[in-house]
Amino acid sequence: MVLIEEEYRKGLGKRESVLISTLSSSGKKIFTIDDAEKIIGKDAKKFMSSLIKKRWVLRLKRGLYAVVPLDIGVKGAESFIVHDFVIASYLTNPYYIGFWSALNHHGLSEQIPTTIFIASSKPKPTISIINSRFLFVQISRNKFIGIEKTEIDGQKVNISEKNKTVADCLDHPEHAGGIEEIAKAIYFNHEELNFGKIREYGLRMKNVAIFKRLGYILEKTNLLEKYGWVFKGIRLTEGYPLIDKAGMRKGKYNEKWKLLINAEIKPERWMY
Repeated sequence: MVLIEEEYRKGLGKRESVLISTLSSSGKKIFTIDDAEKIIGKDAKKFMSSLIKKRWVLRLKRGLYAVVPLDIGVKGAESFIVHDFVIASYLTNPYYIGFWSALNHHGLSEQIPTTIFIASSKPKPTISIINSRFLFVQISRNKFIGIEKTEIDGQKVNISEKNKTVADCLDHPEHAGGIEEIAKAIYFNHEELNFGKIREYGLRMKNVAIFKRLGYILEKTNLLEKYGWVFKGIRLTEGYPLIDKAGMRKGKYNEKWKLLINAEIKPERWMY
């Protein structure tokens, strides 16, 4: 295919070149308008508009941009894709990628969520960037545990480790694809999970509903006898939280695990 002139990335002016080369040499693949102003001055917004048109810069959202690498080719931003987890790392702080996104990342779920789930200490509205949706789950500071750094496209990104991911999903099944998706993740991967760590996280997160949901799942998947020790010394308090917070508050009350079963787990549909 022959490219027409309009499809080519345009040349850089002197100050534009300074900005791009400075950002690239410092390893700053994603940057803010403040970063640009520190390099080329207060009129950086004018240059950003030019750089976007010339396809040297990809606008992610207001005030946040990505440098399009030279090796992407002559079409520049038209051919450039930024990993969603890398974008997420610039949207709030403190943060970590968690819940269904982390469940899939760790290979515990085959389902690829279309939303990126980000744990945050403060409320933020859901936003869309390019073709992805970013949802912020506000959690308390005591739940910012079990976080590891992983490298994606040369960038360090915070993500919940495997066992903390399971604890988080039990805490917020509505952000994990639903209770049955969590049940499948636990059943098919139970031998590689560390239930001692899941217990520790559940205790530190101070939400007994985590243990209620875990107990119910283990019983439904015939794993309770093997992992029943997880509940030693844990008192299942009164109150009947929903087995799945995404559903309505109606269903059957389970006295053993003190849950309101508003969503069914049917292992016979997926056990093999």
